[in-house]
Amino acid sequence: MRYDAIIVASGKGRRADLGYNKVFYRMNDGKTVLDHSILLFGEDEDCERIIVVTNPDYFSEVKGDKVILVEGGKERKDSVRNGLMRVESEYVFIHDGARPFLHRESLERLKDKMKECDAAILGRMAHDTIKEVKDGKIVKTLNRENIFLAETPQAFKTDLIRDCFERCGDTLFTDDASLAEAMGHEVSVVIDEYDNHKLTGKDDFTGL
Repeated sequence: MRYDAIIVASGKGRRADLGYNKVFYRMNDGKTVLDHSILLFGEDEDCERIIVVTNPDYFSEVKGDKVILVEGGKERKDSVRNGLMRVESEYVFIHDGARPFLHRESLERLKDKMKECDAAILGRMAHDTIKEVKDGKIVKTLNRENIFLAETPQAFKTDLIRDCFERCGDTLFTDDASLAEAMGHEVSVVIDEYDNHKLTGKDDFTGL
């Protein structure tokens, strides 16, 4: 299947406390977090374009033969919408710029899933006991067998996710799958068996 990838890389990353956009943190091999997040898509022959959405101040630091640079928006939703305007393929994979550990096998499994559905995401099953908490007190314990921790990439038929963004108005969503769900679409899940965590806080950058 042929697809475009949108790499969302315009966040402030305040919890990382680096003083700059965390995706431009240089890891021990000299490459940035964003370089690693782009790499797998750049090597994938099925990926036609890599649309990197970030602040124009960082455009000169983004590298890649397939890369198209797009200015980010005020919210993540605005950034994704800006990226979607440049998508030309039938399918689009939306990925966090701060997830540099995506494994090739996971990407291939997601691509395979998209041969049979219109929307699917990577993620992992919860292993810890999950508590719902309100005002500092446990409300109930959730059945972890039904808890799925969403990751990226999240893949969609381009027309489907574009329509969702056109219809959602000013409503904010924590990820693109939740937007598709709210618009009545079924979203399939693909279990990610590899480490694909998002770099968020200061401790996440230790030893990279």
